[in-house]
Amino acid sequence: MSHIVIVGGGFAGVWGAVAAARVRGGEDGPRITLVTPDDDLVLRPRLHRLDPDAARVPLKRILAPVGAEHLRAKVTDIDTAGHRITADGREIGYDRLVLAAGSRLVLPDLPGAEHLFDVDTAEGTARLAARLRGLDEFTAVVVGAGFTGLEVATELAARGKVVLVERSDVVGPDLGPGPRPVIEAALAELGVRPLLGTTVAAVDAGGATLADGTRISADVVVWTGGVQASPLTALVPGERDGLGRLAVDRHLRVLGEASGDVFAAGDVAAALAEPGRHVLQCCQHAVPMGKVAGRNAAAGLLGLPPEDFAPDPYATCLDLGAAGAVTTMGWERTVRLTGAAAKERKELVLRMIQPPLDDAAEIFRAASRQGVGIPR
Repeated sequence: MSHIVIVGGGFAGVWGAVAAARVRGGEDGPRITLVTPDDDLVLRPRLHRLDPDAARVPLKRILAPVGAEHLRAKVTDIDTAGHRITADGREIGYDRLVLAAGSRLVLPDLPGAEHLFDVDTAEGTARLAARLRGLDEFTAVVVGAGFTGLEVATELAARGKVVLVERSDVVGPDLGPGPRPVIEAALAELGVRPLLGTTVAAVDAGGATLADGTRISADVVVWTGGVQASPLTALVPGERDGLGRLAVDRHLRVLGEASGDVFAAGDVAAALAEPGRHVLQCCQHAVPMGKVAGRNAAAGLLGLPPEDFAPDPYATCLDLGAAGAVTTMGWERTVRLTGAAAKERKELVLRMIQPPLDDAAEIFRAASRQGVGIPR
């Protein structure tokens, strides 16, 4: 029996396993094994709400109904020439490999970095939530006014004082000028204090020191800036971009990997979303990439033609806490919805990113759509 191995239990890995199982059909097709050290799919877009338990979905309720196996282990080596991986000391052979190992937050090399908090993982979010639990009042320094930093800062503002530190001279530098007035108005409404054009130089248990020597007393300092693809990408021959992502073709097959039996999806893959634009490390792109990579991995073993990766038009939906939200369309980020209407759309997004559970027919139905399935 041929074997498809999928490394990573995030959006791309889970949907890769489901899509491969859907193409396989009956149990006589390729064996499918998803390898990850975790028991749960973590819905990272929910983590800014500081309720990590609500962001966990048991993998067995997605994989078992569709006949995919889950090996709870950490991958430490990939041998593409030998068609095998090593996970917790055990060698596992494959006929097709889908690398979907995700990304990780890059913490800065600065004094006191061990005092930093983050919402990059369920464990990190739980640590932050535990630190703030029981505090009637608190001050938080959030470092980075990008997408994650803005969502964390506006969420925390309902419970305490928030200082938002951003190296750029504007908030949301990567979000462009379109939604910026809405963001700035939300920060003012919530009492979030932006400090622009500076960054944190040192952290301790009682706060942070900025690059200009300014001291800010705080109960927590939350770092949100900068992610890199999983270091497992370095074990796969091929070109990588500045984020460590592997270059892939339109079928999500890794370019430069000699056998052609390795696919990459999600935050480890630098796929073209459209001419001149590569995907972002986000749920909106990870889900369809996983579906296409898993489908094509199985299709190749079954003699079926591959499918092109063709994601939905790019959109954003930024949560702004009690001030609502803002949604945009296109890479130019034209504002579509603000306030309560945008907040309703955000809540819809946070519900719909969770895969169906327990019911194979519903799970396969969701896998048949390349996109996330959220109405525009």
